[in-house]
Order: sequence, then structure tokens, then C-alpha cells
Amino acid sequence: MQITEIFFSIQGESSRAGMPCVFVRTTGCHLRCVWCDTDYAFYGGRDMPVEEIVREVERIGRGCKLVEITGGEPLLQRDVGRLAELLLSEGYTILCETSGSLDVGMLPTEVVKIIDVKCPGSGEGDRNLWSNLDKLGPADEIKFVIRDRADYEWALSVIAERRLAGRTLLFAPVWGELELKTLAEWMLEDNAPARLQTQLHKHVWGPYTPGV
Repeated sequence: MQITEIFFSIQGESSRAGMPCVFVRTTGCHLRCVWCDTDYAFYGGRDMPVEEIVREVERIGRGCKLVEITGGEPLLQRDVGRLAELLLSEGYTILCETSGSLDVGMLPTEVVKIIDVKCPGSGEGDRNLWSNLDKLGPADEIKFVIRDRADYEWALSVIAERRLAGRTLLFAPVWGELELKTLAEWMLEDNAPARLQTQLHKHVWGPYTPGV
């Protein structure tokens, strides 16, 4: 697998925000979201056998059993399913954050899938693979990264049309473009069936620090 970095940090997003977590960041992405904050993972990286990745996770994590596979786009990696299987067999809880434009069926069902549904403001709204939503289990999560009011209204319409209320839904503002307070006020006004989230790691280490 092509790996940009493996690091130990605080989980900044998802329903597990604030928890210590080992991150495996893969290299390469076929999307170009206008607000992307990890474009350094588009190219380069290091080719690592799956077994070496598992050993590095064990070494860096020092006993932490929460691992997130992220990117880039991790589902571009042919062996991502095998990596997840090996980590699961070692007793890890595995999260996988994906754009949702590729089939999540390649992942074991035990993996917690976090699908980043692309709003129009991302510039990649036509790349959503909507059939993925039918493959999600009760532990999986759906994230909307919201750039403006139009994105917010669009996200609410997707939730209503696809009957997603009751799932774990995350609304996150684009860092530096939409104020967290503004999004919170919109959600309260509409009693939105979602959880407000921020990128906690950016509040701790700043918005431009890699490897956190």
C-alpha cells in the first residue's frame, strides 16, 4: 500500500472525537475538493507491505486500539480490505473515512465507515456513489462538510429525501469559510437531525500542522 504517514494523535472528528487514535493516511485521491486540507497526500508516500503497516500501528500506538484509515482516498488502495482484516484480527476498532465515491463493499462489515457525502460547494458533488448509503450498518456515519448556506440546505434535503434521520449524521463547517457558531445557529433553528462537529485537532495544534 502507498502510505503518506502513520501517526498517533487525538481523533479530531466523527463520534469518537477527542479519543486517542492511530491514523494510517494513504496516498492518492481521485477527487479535488476545493477546500481539501490534505492535498499533501495526493502524491508521493512510501510503499509498505500490509504486515509492516500493522507493526508500525502497534509500535506508534503503544496499546491504543482505535485506528482510522484515511487519505487521500483509502479505497483506491487495493489491499485496504486486507489491512482492515488484519487489524480487526488483532483486536483493533477500525474507522475508515472515505469520500463515498467508491464502493465501500470492499471493506469488512466490522469496519466503521465514515462516508463524506460531497456537498455542491466541494466542487465534487456529482461524484457521490449513492448506493453506498444502502450498504451502511448501524455503527457507520455520514458526514457533510458544509461551505455555505446552499450546502446546508442541500444536506438537509439529502437527509429528508434519502430518509437518513436516525443515523449518525455529522455537519462540519469548512475551516476558515463558515463559522462554527453560524452553522450551530442554523442547526438549532431547524432542529437539524445531525451532530455539529469541528476539526478538534486544528483547535489544538493549528490548521496547518500535518501528522496530527
